[in-house]
Amino acid sequence: MTATNSTQAVSRDQDGDVDNNNDPAARPTRRTFSTEEKLALLAAYEACDPGTKGEFARREGIYSSQLTEWRRARDAGTLAARESGASRRDRREFDKLEQKNKRLEAELERTRLALDIVGKAHALLEKLSESADNE
Repeated sequence: MTATNSTQAVSRDQDGDVDNNNDPAARPTRRTFSTEEKLALLAAYEACDPGTKGEFARREGIYSSQLTEWRRARDAGTLAARESGASRRDRREFDKLEQKNKRLEAELERTRLALDIVGKAHALLEKLSESADNE
């Protein structure tokens, strides 16, 4: 029995001057699936005949436990609600920026009102000054 590395060799050639520059010890990257991909894979898996479902999962490189989890989430209506960690971070940052935007818009509105009041006060003082000069 021989041990094999299950990761694929990844090219690490940066200059293009090396013919065979594959790193067999390259770190594998975790696959992520969008909601649409999960639903498509579930539909294709469920459309398979009972004897070919395992073959389909092997061909697609997914585990039956993943399919089971996705199916449960889909049936519960939470598959679309699940987000990856990056999406959650992006969402938190978006929410924070949205709150800051609302705060700045309110501050801008207060500033505009204050400038409007100052402008009216200036106009009133000019009229009073003119009427005092005329008398």
